[in-house]
Order: sequence, then structure tokens, then C-alpha cells
Amino acid sequence: MTAIIQTVQTPDGPFTILADRDGRVLASGWTHEHDAILARLRTPPTDVVDGVTLAAEAVREYYYANDLSAINEIEVAQTGTPLQLTGWAELRRIEPGSPLTYTEFAERIGRPNAVRFAASLCAQNAPALFVPCHRVLRADGSLGGFAWGLEVKQSLLEREAAARAD
Repeated sequence: MTAIIQTVQTPDGPFTILADRDGRVLASGWTHEHDAILARLRTPPTDVVDGVTLAAEAVREYYYANDLSAINEIEVAQTGTPLQLTGWAELRRIEPGSPLTYTEFAERIGRPNAVRFAASLCAQNAPALFVPCHRVLRADGSLGGFAWGLEVKQSLLEREAAARAD
């Protein structure tokens, strides 16, 4: 499979998108390092070319036009177990500015006692931003972890909370 990779600048730093030929995001994150993006995948594509992705415009709209819903229009392609796919789909349903705790997220995927599993879904999420795992917090409201750094997670949450308040 051939994939397209593109990096765009954001207020949170360079954001790199890896997408398939159909425009579905395979992996993304706040780095300019292509290897860091490819490492997020269980099975990386056989060929990666620089190019323009459909998702880049959604990233620009999210950041610069304050259109938080722009990322929802972008398709993603994730591989995993049925439960993982259910969990990642549920992450896409979390409204901007209304983060959940890992416990609440576990309840939403029908596994109320599987808080660690819920956290692992966030950690294994390859298409960051488009599958907004940054919207899940610890029970005490603290940030927990984030593959791309807690500063980025905090910035995203603040941006979304401010937009919701407007």
C-alpha cells in the first residue's frame, strides 16, 4: 500500500498526517518526524510519498478558523479488534469542550470495569486529533498521558473549551 505524508504547521508545532490514497488518515501527530508517525502503526505502508492530504485542510480549519467540527469530516482507517474499533469510534463522539474521564469512557464502550483498557485505547490511537483521545482525562481531572506531550493535550483542551464557551 502507498500512503501520502504531509506536515502542516500549527500553533502546537508541526503536525504530520499519513493518509491512504482514499484520503483516510492512518496516523497523525505533532511532529515533523515521519518515522514517529509510521511507528504508530502495527503494519506501516510499503511505500510513503510526500504529497497533499485531504486532512490537512481540516487541520487548518480546526486551528485557524476555529472550526472544531472540521476534523469530524475526515475518515480514518484503523485496524484492531472489534472492541478496539468500537472504542475508537466512541472517542470520535466525545464533544469538543466536554472531556470524559477514563472511567466514563470505559462505561461508554460498555466495559465499566476496564479503565486500563480504555486508557490503552487512547495510547494506541494512531490518528490523533481526528480520533480525539486528548478528550479523555484522569478521574481527578488531570491530563493523564498523551503520546504527543501534555503541553499539546492541554492546548487542545483549552482551545476546545474556549470555543464551546463562545
